[in-house]
Amino acid sequence: MDDKPPLPPLLILALVGLLCGFATIGLVWGSEQGCERFRDTTNCGALGLPLLVVIVVVTMVLGGIALNRLAMPHPRLVAFLGVAFMLAVVLAFLTGNLSSPWTLAVIPVLTAITFLLADLVARLLERADA
Repeated sequence: MDDKPPLPPLLILALVGLLCGFATIGLVWGSEQGCERFRDTTNCGALGLPLLVVIVVVTMVLGGIALNRLAMPHPRLVAFLGVAFMLAVVLAFLTGNLSSPWTLAVIPVLTAITFLLADLVARLLERADA
């Protein structure tokens, strides 16, 4: 099997980041719909934090699988860091605006950027380790 990525690495990182961003939005929306159906409110209460953790883990795993299938180096580390960086930015700067429709565009683009940043960090760590 050829170990070269099928597309330019930066394009792969950006596309997988976009997909992970959309997956995050979809999973959050789905959990809100589930809470609304069973609790008559989009606030999940005590289940909110565990649902968020599951969403983050699922997104990291999906990103890692996609990067691995596309022959990218350090797929799990890049997916972990990319989603973690996105989550940190969202929690630090965007929590008050998450119900706005523009988040449908901002979160995926932000995640694409954080995946590119995560790859840079992974490559720097690899060089430091050598």
